[in-house]
Amino acid sequence: MRYAIVTETYPPEVNGVALTVQDLEHGLRARGHDVEVIRPRQALETGPLAHETLLRGSQIPRYPGMRFGHPSGPALRRLWRERRPDALYIATEGPLGYSALRAASRLGIPTATGFHTRFDAYMRDYGVPFLQPVALRWMRHFHNRSDVTLVPTCELMDFLDAARFTDVVHLPRAVDTARFTPARRDDALRAGWGAGPDTLVAIYLGRIAAEKNLPLAVRTFRAIQTQRPDARFVWVGEGPELDGIRHDNPDFIYCGLRRGEDLARHFASADLFLFPSHSETFGNVTLEAMASGVPTVAYRYGAAREYLRDGIDGASIEDREDAAFIAAALHIATHDPLRAAMARNAREGVARLKPAQVAADLDDILHRIVDARRRDGLAIAA
Repeated sequence: MRYAIVTETYPPEVNGVALTVQDLEHGLRARGHDVEVIRPRQALETGPLAHETLLRGSQIPRYPGMRFGHPSGPALRRLWRERRPDALYIATEGPLGYSALRAASRLGIPTATGFHTRFDAYMRDYGVPFLQPVALRWMRHFHNRSDVTLVPTCELMDFLDAARFTDVVHLPRAVDTARFTPARRDDALRAGWGAGPDTLVAIYLGRIAAEKNLPLAVRTFRAIQTQRPDARFVWVGEGPELDGIRHDNPDFIYCGLRRGEDLARHFASADLFLFPSHSETFGNVTLEAMASGVPTVAYRYGAAREYLRDGIDGASIEDREDAAFIAAALHIATHDPLRAAMARNAREGVARLKPAQVAADLDDILHRIVDARRRDGLAIAA
């Protein structure tokens, strides 16, 4: 089969959507398919790889290093008339993604869209909650034009069904347990953080932005410090809130963006992952922490709701119960045997999640929408 993937974010950009899309691309190609990636040209790129088409894009305001694609309907129609894909996967709802959806509709190409981000929830975090229903209406309009909308959790599938999204299908996610593993724990790296063998190291890893509710991470760590004064707090990532957090907390350790095995090494060298986001559609970092043997404290959204077992792998907290979040983190941070047991449990809990299976499931879904279009065409012809 010939597939095309349209995405407005892709490595070397570091975020959950970009890395998920890359894993899906590699997985489909490993299954023997011809896969073309269509995305915005990134800064300093000299040209596309053989399987890529690069289009115009611009930087997302307040997010250095991340871009959105420009509307590109005519270019996509020309491309797909010359090299028509059997099916299309659109990963993002931006201008490029919408152009791709419209072009595919005009050409009769079966299309799956991915629902990766609760942009409606972001409206609240950025101080414009009255725009939440507007954002949800836009996403419903976008996704209901496709043959199927793919979501990473059963919770999200139920939410979209109730919000009148049509043809919503659960596509579970996985984690690379060969990359994210406790074996990458690095005593030399910890020593560079000023942490000895018995020093508690908390970590935040992800986008440093308003929607991640990071003031609660700071408050939680300060509570931990009252019981473990030698504890360290490591921050991995970049984002618009970084400068303010760094200014107010000069004692924290800021490591910037990390990728690949270096990212995995940072995760595995920590002891407790604080993830207070209120707006996760999934949260790949939850699975990565668990695979790394790092107990996690998170709100019961996305991956934390689907996979994190409260009291066994870490703590899964009901929405906006800040006092419960802090109390759970403090309890895990101050009970070393409990934390060690949670580390083992977390690793075992995600061992069955295989990226190759996710690619196989996506392949099956794309085959099904192609077959459905063919059956519809035959029925009309008859």
